[in-house]
Amino acid sequence: MIDRDFFARSVHAVAAELIGASFFVDGVGGKIVELEAYHHEDPAAHGYGGRTMRNASMFGPPGYAYVYRSYGIHWCVNFVCEAEDVADAVLIRALEPTHGLDVMGRRRGLDDERRLCAGPGRLCQALGITNEHDGLPLDRPPFRLEERTVEPELVRGPRIGITRATDLPWRYGLAGSRYLSRALRPA
Repeated sequence: MIDRDFFARSVHAVAAELIGASFFVDGVGGKIVELEAYHHEDPAAHGYGGRTMRNASMFGPPGYAYVYRSYGIHWCVNFVCEAEDVADAVLIRALEPTHGLDVMGRRRGLDDERRLCAGPGRLCQALGITNEHDGLPLDRPPFRLEERTVEPELVRGPRIGITRATDLPWRYGLAGSRYLSRALRPA
């Protein structure tokens, strides 16, 4: 099991080591295959402009969930890193679904395993993550994080879906995974 202490370090160290780890919400989930890092000095990070009601969890202690609504439509889940009052987090972009595929399929209204958790909004819908999960500790139910069992081959490239700091290679993925939200070409 991954505990909160795991997250009390650089967002990049956490990001690299989360690829291949497993993430579950009430027993539904799978292997993390894609995520993006956001640092407090990064103009694309939600915490860059300071604390607001929306991003308050991002300024909380490491090892907690920061859940926000994207474009007023989709929930997205981040794992808070570094230290309290430092708004660093990793956005979980995609999972390889391994547990609860039937539940995910019902929630998403489809049976295409590859698309169940390919993208942060799809992932949250499949896992049932909403604003109710914002600010919850990642090492307690309903969450469960398990360490990876093998060291994966990583690939890094620019983040997607943002308009600032688009050149930074802070998108991390599992090389060759068919479950990525979009193809990831090295920077």
